[in-house]
This record gives sequence, C-alpha cells and structure tokens, in this order.
Amino acid sequence: MNPTFSNLTTSIFEVMSRLAREHQAVNLGQGFPDDPGPEDVRRKAAEAVISGWNQYPPMMGIPELRQAVAAHYAHHHGIGFDPDAEIMITSGATEAIAGALLALLAPGDEVILFQPMYDAYLPLVRRAGGVAKLVRLSPPHWRFDEEMLREAFSPKTKVVLFNNPLNPAGIVYSAEDLDLLARFCAEFDAVALCDEVWEHVVFDNHRHLPLIARAGMRERTVKIGSAGKIFSLTGWKVGFVCAAPALMRVLAKAHQFITFTTPPNLQAAVAYGLGKEDGYFAGTRRAFAASRDRFSQGLSRLGLKVLPCEGTYFLNLDIAPLGESDDVEFCQRLVKERGVAAIPISAFYEEAPVKTVVRFCFAKTDATLDAALDRLGRGL
Repeated sequence: MNPTFSNLTTSIFEVMSRLAREHQAVNLGQGFPDDPGPEDVRRKAAEAVISGWNQYPPMMGIPELRQAVAAHYAHHHGIGFDPDAEIMITSGATEAIAGALLALLAPGDEVILFQPMYDAYLPLVRRAGGVAKLVRLSPPHWRFDEEMLREAFSPKTKVVLFNNPLNPAGIVYSAEDLDLLARFCAEFDAVALCDEVWEHVVFDNHRHLPLIARAGMRERTVKIGSAGKIFSLTGWKVGFVCAAPALMRVLAKAHQFITFTTPPNLQAAVAYGLGKEDGYFAGTRRAFAASRDRFSQGLSRLGLKVLPCEGTYFLNLDIAPLGESDDVEFCQRLVKERGVAAIPISAFYEEAPVKTVVRFCFAKTDATLDAALDRLGRGL
C-alpha cells in the first residue's frame, strides 16, 4: 500500500468522537454546527432534484454557479473573475486542495506549510510528491515574521499552502501579514494555494482579505472557497476555485480525473445562496459571534484562560495555567471524567507541537454549550 496513507495514525477526530460516544459526552470536537442550514437554500436543492438536470453537469461547474461565484467575490472582495476562464467548481475544498497540489507539484518541489494546519494538508502534499517545509506558529497570536519565512523559503519552493482565517487557531491575518507573504512568493516565484473557506466566518472588527488581491499575487494565487462553510452545510461538499487562466487550465485537468463534477442540484442551490443580501451574511456572523461569546464568557467565569478567536467555529483554551503540559492526555481525561470532548492542538503539528492548547467547537446551540460549561464547572 502507499506509505503516505498506510502509515497514518487514526485521526484525532475519530478517536475523540469514539470516546464521546462511549462516555455520552458533549462533543465539541468536530467542527460542524447544530443548525441544519438555511431552509431556502436547502429547498432550492430539493426542487432542483425534482425539476432540474440530474445528469453530468459541465466539468468546470454549471454556468449559473460560476457566474454567481464571480458576482459574489466582486461584491464582497472587489475582485473581478472571469466566470468562464477563472472559476471552477469542485466537490468540496479538500478536493480543490488535492487537485491543486497534484497539478502544481513535481516530485521534489518544496511546499511551505504553517503549523498548526488542517490535517489533510501534509498527506496530500506528500502524495503529490512535494517536500514539506514547516513554519511553526505559536499562541496566543499565531503570527509569522520575516525571519521565519526566510528560513522556510528556498529556490525549490513551488507552493505556499496558506489557510486564512487559520483553522484551528481562529486567527484572521492582517494586510501587513499578507503583504509580507506576498513579497516572499514573488521573490521565490512561488504559487500561493489559499484555503479561504472561513472567509465569511469572521468576527468583531476583523475583515477577511484575500491574498489574491494583494500586489503581485493575481497571477500566482489559487483561491479556494467553500459553500459548506459559508452556509453551514458541511455535508454538501461544494468548493470554489479561482485562479488566473494559465493556472486554471492545469487545475482543471487534475479536477477532471478526480471527481470530474459535483451534484448539479447542490450547485444550483449554492448559486441561489451566494446571491443573498448582505444582511444574511452579517446575521450569520453575529449568530456565531454570540455563540463564541457565550462559551468564552462561560469558560472565563470558570477561571480558565481563553485565547483570542477572530474567526472560524473554534475557540482555544490555554491549559498551562491549570498545570497541564500534555493536551492529548488532558482531552482524554476531559471526555472520560467530565463528559466534554475537545481536540488537542498538538494533533495539527507535524514537528515541535504546542502541547498546552485545546480546541472547542462553539458552533452549537445555547443548550449544548451550556451543558458543556456545566460539566466543565464540576471539575475544572
């Protein structure tokens, strides 16, 4: 078997979810909302199954959705994309990332990765023949600087895989951060592969800034978005890929031989959803921010140290003040003794992991969050 996958250990999500079931715990480990998603968007998908086209749609995505993606990003980010030459629809953002790595990398090419990172990144880089160059980020701010980038970049650097907002740290990167990264991409002639699935899930005064819009990045960036995150429909797996035509021609060839296409009824429903008024997206952010604040304030009342959360569904807890130094052991005790499942941040590192931070998903109902806080209050 291919060692890239056969040598992988059991996913931390599978481990913690199994423990949560065994101990009837409140599961704040897996990152999906309790809410079923907007009814009007779901209804559009159901209607499209009955009255719409159910055979193969175009490989690049139905024109209606590609046009909707272009209009959406023109409105929300001020970026103009040609829907015919610069937008492709994939079966989720993970497929988009996998296809892009297969399209962009030759064996031995180096890929910059920022730890902590989404757990699919490293296996996909290695399966595509890439060599990972890791940049280690640390709490509470999870920022990189010029010295860190200078150490990681080299003449072999081909791709920078950049997640913003950053899952699992919950950080939204600033214009200064992006400009620094853009400068290095230009200097080393690297392509930025940008996982921006959390672009609408940002809070307070933070605003998502796409790297593709920074100076010098329009022709060297692959921007990836996700309807699953935008509409809290994580099971739909509808991704958007935006890139200049020279990049898109090769990205499309990889996509053609992975999934080829995506269910047409879901594409039609997402096209409808992307056209929603600004108030919908603002309201969704307010609702998630309220859940974040409810859970964060509850943890703080228990005397726990909560790290800043600027975006995503996730809130991080610093367990060092509790005298804890092993986040995996802590999470196992937490689910077994207190009935709450969380994820150790060390699971998102390949080297030199941070061992004193655990992650909770707050995209849950008030009742679920309150139940978790009640259980935590009995022991912490």
